[in-house]
Amino acid sequence: MTQPSANGISSPAAAVRGTTISPIKLLLKGRAFFALITIIIVFSFLSPNYLTVSNLLIMSSHVAIYGILAIGMLVVILSGGIDLSVGSILALCGVVAGALMQGVELTPLGVILFPPVWAVVVLTCALGALLGALNGILIAWFRVPAFVTTLGVMYMARGIALLQTNGLTYNNLAGRPELGNTGFDWLGFNRLFGVPISVLVLAALAVLTGLMLSRSSFGRWLYAAGGNENAADLSGVPVKRVKITVYTLSGILSAIAGLVLCSQLTSAGPTAGTTYELTAIAAVVIGGAALTGGRGTVRGTMLGAFVIGFLSDGLVIIGVSSYWQTVFTGAVIVLAVLMNTIQYGARGVRQ
Repeated sequence: MTQPSANGISSPAAAVRGTTISPIKLLLKGRAFFALITIIIVFSFLSPNYLTVSNLLIMSSHVAIYGILAIGMLVVILSGGIDLSVGSILALCGVVAGALMQGVELTPLGVILFPPVWAVVVLTCALGALLGALNGILIAWFRVPAFVTTLGVMYMARGIALLQTNGLTYNNLAGRPELGNTGFDWLGFNRLFGVPISVLVLAALAVLTGLMLSRSSFGRWLYAAGGNENAADLSGVPVKRVKITVYTLSGILSAIAGLVLCSQLTSAGPTAGTTYELTAIAAVVIGGAALTGGRGTVRGTMLGAFVIGFLSDGLVIIGVSSYWQTVFTGAVIVLAVLMNTIQYGARGVRQ
């Protein structure tokens, strides 16, 4: 095998050796995929009902909520931020949608309006966008730390949801079909070509976000702002606009997740989505994104969401206590962060 010549030009064989990926790096880069395959194999061995088409589809519909939230969390983390308010925004948007489904009473006119489902969806997403934009404006323009801002909005949104419902739950979301309001059953229970609608919604959002990150100027701005905000600002990247946009997107996706959850439960309560923000962060981290920003993919985040969802449902199927489920999920998160540290290094340098 030839060595580099005297003029410093490497031979083809040396080039091949330089590009060889070690098993450790391969394991680090594909850890979410390998973890998901391991989970499927282990639980398939422990329960004959785990690896069936019907069960996989049911578990995927559960993952859809985490996955939608995780996509919003991913774009925020790519910018170098964090969003602790997604679970509370999910709950508030859910109860607002539930209230609209109960009918809007106009006392002076003596009538009750039942808005159609598309109007409820639009209004709910608008509310999520407004709350997300509030996060973004406070962080980008007023320099309030993201942790503090989103923590405050988390408490505000949850409190408003509790005040609106007085701590109760809207149980009847069937709507009034005779008035053009058919309810949310189609989103949580209907299927297209045998696949749950919620899973198709997740897939569509993942594809659109992936294209945005890889094929658009905004995607390049986002990675640049998250990698080095000062350098990106000096290079002409509209950093403030990027931050406001990603938090707005996170709010919209939280609202969509709230609609999916309400549809699956056929109810809307102010306590829905509790700790879901932590699950979304965990999915992003398990998928290989760096919490320091600038590194991460939609594909990895989706794998992370499926790892958490399939692990949780698998533990339920084999009858493991819910307390142990929390322990196992926490252990997976710690392991994922440890592998992130090994992959990117203590100073965030790519490996």
